[in-house]
Amino acid sequence: MPSFFPSPKKKPVPCIVQSIIELSSRGNLSEAISSLPILVRKGLRLPSQALAHLLQQCAATKSLKLGKWVHLYCKLTGLKKPYTFLSNNLIFMYMECGDLSNAAKVFDKMSARNIYSWNNMLSGYAKLGRIKEARNLFDKMPERDVISWNTMVIAYAQNGCCNEAVRFFRDFRRLGIGYNEFSFAGILTVCVKLRGLGLARQVHGQVLVSGFLSNVVLSSSVVDSYAKCGEMSDARRLFDEMPVRDVLAWTTLVSGYAKWGNMEAADELFDEMPKKNPVSWTALISGYARHGLGHRALELFTKMMVFCVRPDQFTFSSCLCACANIASLKHGRQIHGCLVRTNFRPNTIVVSSLIDMYSKCGALEFGRRVFSVMGNKRDVVLWNTMISALGQHGLGDAAMRTFDDLVSFGVKPDRITYIVILTACSHSGLVQEGLKLFQCMRTIGHGIVPDEEHYACLIDLLGRAGCFDELIDQLDKMPFKPDDRIWNAVLGVSRIHGNTEMGRKAAEQLIELEPQSSAAYILLSSIYAEHGRWESVERVRRLMKERCVRKEKAISWIEIENEVHSFAVSDQLHSLKEVIYSALDQLAGHMEDVFSLDAER
Repeated sequence: MPSFFPSPKKKPVPCIVQSIIELSSRGNLSEAISSLPILVRKGLRLPSQALAHLLQQCAATKSLKLGKWVHLYCKLTGLKKPYTFLSNNLIFMYMECGDLSNAAKVFDKMSARNIYSWNNMLSGYAKLGRIKEARNLFDKMPERDVISWNTMVIAYAQNGCCNEAVRFFRDFRRLGIGYNEFSFAGILTVCVKLRGLGLARQVHGQVLVSGFLSNVVLSSSVVDSYAKCGEMSDARRLFDEMPVRDVLAWTTLVSGYAKWGNMEAADELFDEMPKKNPVSWTALISGYARHGLGHRALELFTKMMVFCVRPDQFTFSSCLCACANIASLKHGRQIHGCLVRTNFRPNTIVVSSLIDMYSKCGALEFGRRVFSVMGNKRDVVLWNTMISALGQHGLGDAAMRTFDDLVSFGVKPDRITYIVILTACSHSGLVQEGLKLFQCMRTIGHGIVPDEEHYACLIDLLGRAGCFDELIDQLDKMPFKPDDRIWNAVLGVSRIHGNTEMGRKAAEQLIELEPQSSAAYILLSSIYAEHGRWESVERVRRLMKERCVRKEKAISWIEIENEVHSFAVSDQLHSLKEVIYSALDQLAGHMEDVFSLDAER
């Protein structure tokens, strides 16, 4: 771009101004701003409205370089300290482009500021996640309006500071300075994140009284709040009352049903949707994948592709999880092939899902290749997935080497890293290595404090190795009361080693913590039966009946002629039962042959 040469001020020629405005409005922003040096040489300065228009276009397109040229033009035409209106537009442009430093410089140099100046800076800090700076600025504001308060509530909510968001919202409403539809956006975000039903009902009431329930975005947020709290009847009631429903509203309810496992309602609602987008399809697919119906998720994905709906990152991740859950390597490889053929650039979650799928389908080497050639090696999620995959295959030494590579690579381990590496040590009997890692978490783990899940891994590590004295010692030393995860770990290792007394204690604790989980009742019943305590067995069974606890039915999958079928033990209702049991007989015969060969060797 040519250099600027300042000249005496003159009135701009209207046709030049109009030409520049038209160029920027047609999307030729760079060409429009390239004309500014001509105006400088002619001694012409654009009017404030035209300059503001150019700055707004730069902000909308995130064109920081072009925005800086406009700012330079202002300085070279005598506006080294632009008046308030133009300064506000400069601050807005810099903030939208993420240039906090220059926005602050403009703000600091302003001789006169109005509420828009303060709100522009406040909004910029909030969008960039600079909560501390936003709060300091908010406290210094000579006056605050609805926008100022809305900005702070939304900023706190979006950055996970939910308690502060609630406090600000309450203080704001007590002031009685009015409100608008955006006033409820932040607090509804808090309702969704906290899953607080009481708060959701209060906000619903306020939105209703304020007359904003007709706003489809706010209504959808209230529906989402109820759905996240598991109150699907309230969510459905509000959805049915909505005069206008967009694709977001429909998808929110479908996602809610899918999240809580009511796939029949989710499927029915999905079919009724007048318009669907990739998010709608993914919500249903992920629901099926999450609730053990992987084959149905893959059928839906196939249908989605037939309708030429382009999958997104979440779609592929959900489908790969479905393949992993039903151990369908064939479908997993097809999805991987689809990623390659369509030149889709997978994010870390999709790459991790690929590694997990190959691992759970018994093709660990393919997972290792994916880890080697794909993904962002600076992302700890990718390393966690690879360590977990190695641990699941009993390759504890390889998992330890990968952990060492992670640290050498300069990646910071997180709490999940230590969960997967401790699990890998547990499955491979690397007791001393696991104990050393646990003890060093606070130092080499960058100050990670062991939580209940880490202690559950430690209990599993010691228990699998039969170190029950050390296990009891760790239970006594824990800085918190054992939760269901820890007692489940105790129960698991007690079952492996036949430690009936410890198993009984763990089962009793679990029944108290998880009264609807069948596993603890069944194990406790079997422990009592082994000791001939039939009255206790009957008491446990009676307790299960009173609490309506049922043993979960185990489901198996088998692939016949490119189709995955699910069936339960002694299933006599499946339409292909003869074919399935014939295939199982062949597998059993093959296993017997393999065991016979091993015995001969």
